[in-house]
Amino acid sequence: MTDPAPESAPTPETTGPLHPGHPRPVRLYGPTIADDPAELYRSLRERYGPVVPILLDGDVPAWFVLGYREVHHVTANPQLFARDCRRWNAWDRIPDDWPLMPYVGWTPSIMFAEGAEHQRRAGAVGDALDAFDRTELGMMVGQVADRLVDTFAGYGHADLIEQYSHQIPLHVVARLFGLPEADIPTLVKDVADSLDVDSDPVAAHGRIHARMVRLVADKHREPGSDVPSRLIADPAGLTDDEVVIDLLIVMAAAQQPTGNWIGNALRLMLVDDTFSNTMQGGRGSASHALNQVLWEDTPTQNFIGRWAVHDCQLGDQRVRRGDLLVLGLAAANRDPGVTPREFGGPVANRAHMSFGHGEHGCPFPAPELAEVIAKTAVEVLLDRLPDMELSVAPEALEWRPSVWMRGLYSLPVKFTPTADLPLDLP
Repeated sequence: MTDPAPESAPTPETTGPLHPGHPRPVRLYGPTIADDPAELYRSLRERYGPVVPILLDGDVPAWFVLGYREVHHVTANPQLFARDCRRWNAWDRIPDDWPLMPYVGWTPSIMFAEGAEHQRRAGAVGDALDAFDRTELGMMVGQVADRLVDTFAGYGHADLIEQYSHQIPLHVVARLFGLPEADIPTLVKDVADSLDVDSDPVAAHGRIHARMVRLVADKHREPGSDVPSRLIADPAGLTDDEVVIDLLIVMAAAQQPTGNWIGNALRLMLVDDTFSNTMQGGRGSASHALNQVLWEDTPTQNFIGRWAVHDCQLGDQRVRRGDLLVLGLAAANRDPGVTPREFGGPVANRAHMSFGHGEHGCPFPAPELAEVIAKTAVEVLLDRLPDMELSVAPEALEWRPSVWMRGLYSLPVKFTPTADLPLDLP
């Protein structure tokens, strides 16, 4: 068998010293590594089993956990596979400008907290989010979606990624955070810039952080029924710094995964008649279709990660204390040994790994709120633009070249204009 990406798979002569745990690791990076994720995961599983020796950017060694049962085991046992990145045994080979530093660089956030400290932080965030009524949230999302559709409905064409799916989560989160309406366009642009390597992501992230600091100060003076006010008042006693950094985590977790969830569902609807029929089949059908997307085209493909607390055996591999494990969430969902069809098909079964699992999985009620946002966004668009269709061939759609997130650059559509164009007033 050949390697899944020949140009990215090292030869035995060049890779022996690179991965202490295996003589033939596979480079999980490069321009073509994410072209066909399903085939990549299938071929890696066939060659290595459920745990794969890999090299990340810069030939940094790690383990890629792609078996469903193995991902479940790792995420369900924090005493064996911990979240605090300071346990890593490879820090001596990581430069300060490593491209993946945003994923592994330690911060005093909910992301890297463990044990009682994680429970304190996650409990406060969960309580703050759970206070929002789901019906009211759906109405809020509907208003945001309608406003966005209004901006392009009169033109007969749109890019559903840039103009719709990636806009909705941020507009909604900004309202949940109690930000003034006038601040939302700037925040939306800064978040987009912070994720775009062609702009200045560091400067954009700095502006977002500064805005969250001002927001927390504002909520001390004038508290409201919003997420930062509830975090400030929570019995967990979070400091202002903790509130700020956890607000940034909530915002990041809401934006790309939810935006790509919406975008991936809309793409599938436009290229797959069977899926489209499921999406538009009546009450509850949008939820079923969105659940199918999580099984088959989940936005968060892979996640860094966990660090081994002890030497152990995982799958067929010997993992050393301090080794980094990358969680293959999409690969686990496609594990032929555990398929959704065993439990009623991908429409009904929700045992996928798309939201992670265990104490560091996406905390309740975040997955539920994300589904309200995605479901309402899809339903509003279908209601407003029922005859939309792709304006390019399906094979012309381009996926972003990321092994971490699954999302399109653009999703161009055409439709019958349903509103007057805005007046061009002097």
